[in-house]
Amino acid sequence: MSDLIKVKVVPEKAKAGITNRWTIFMVIIIFTSVLPVYADIYMYIDTEGVLHFTNTPTSSKYKIYIKEKSRRSSNTHSTDKYDRLIEEASKRHGVLFPLIKAVIKAESDFDPRAVSKAGALGLMQIMPQNVNTLKISDPFNPLENIMGGTRYFKQLIDKYEGKLQLALAAYNAGPNMVDYYNGIPPIKETENYVKRVMKYFYLFKR
Repeated sequence: MSDLIKVKVVPEKAKAGITNRWTIFMVIIIFTSVLPVYADIYMYIDTEGVLHFTNTPTSSKYKIYIKEKSRRSSNTHSTDKYDRLIEEASKRHGVLFPLIKAVIKAESDFDPRAVSKAGALGLMQIMPQNVNTLKISDPFNPLENIMGGTRYFKQLIDKYEGKLQLALAAYNAGPNMVDYYNGIPPIKETENYVKRVMKYFYLFKR
């Protein structure tokens, strides 16, 4: 289910603060009443002062406004739900099945609605600026996301001549960073990411 609500912020009232905050509060009440109880809510303010609220952000402009912690902590995302799609992507792009699955596990923990703080979207956490390049019309569609993410990952594997850890580092930090350091960038997040994916890779190979 996808919903979008827009609210015009009146400058004069915005100065007072109280009226504006009350307006936002009422919008949230209305918004959440039509959404599943587990939905996160995202918001951004455009150049005309219009507040945009949605539960399915399609742009990095949106920032988390209300986070439903139980959504991720409930651990309801099946690790084998997308195996058929992963297998299809594996055959089409020539990337090992357990490797694709390991990337998805590390990126989104199999949550097709996942959105990172940086705005990365879906199962394989596709950045908004890469959506069109990877021919993805809906980054929250599991098939499109897995196909697009696997296509990009295959490009990185080829770029680094099969050196898996460099391809993973590039997937996380960007190929420019890997090229600059001529190896895995000395970034703790990236170093941990490579180790985490490799751990899941060997786990899923069993």
